[in-house]
Amino acid sequence: MTPTERFSSVVSALKGRPGVVPPVAPQSSRRRFGSNGLKLDGRLFAMLAGERLVVKLPKRRVDELVSSNDGVRYDPRHDGKVMKEWLSLGPDSAASWLALAEEALDFAGSKT
Repeated sequence: MTPTERFSSVVSALKGRPGVVPPVAPQSSRRRFGSNGLKLDGRLFAMLAGERLVVKLPKRRVDELVSSNDGVRYDPRHDGKVMKEWLSLGPDSAASWLALAEEALDFAGSKT
């Protein structure tokens, strides 16, 4: 399964949840941060960045997942300035993309 197909299955599983908005097609050739991601009440919680799943989780949880080699901190500009509450998973990650996206959804919901 390609990363796009894998993310599409995550979107399909979560798009029916209350408040969840699936990704929208970009209006221009220049995409904005998170324009291709899943949102809960306007808050981005999961997206596909290149071939990687990126999810927003509590910093402590991101630290755990990075320590166990299940992902890396997200570096959107590729300049070493990582986002502490964002985890990036490679296309070959054994971690469940759906489970982590659900965890990110729960985290986004806790911020209301």
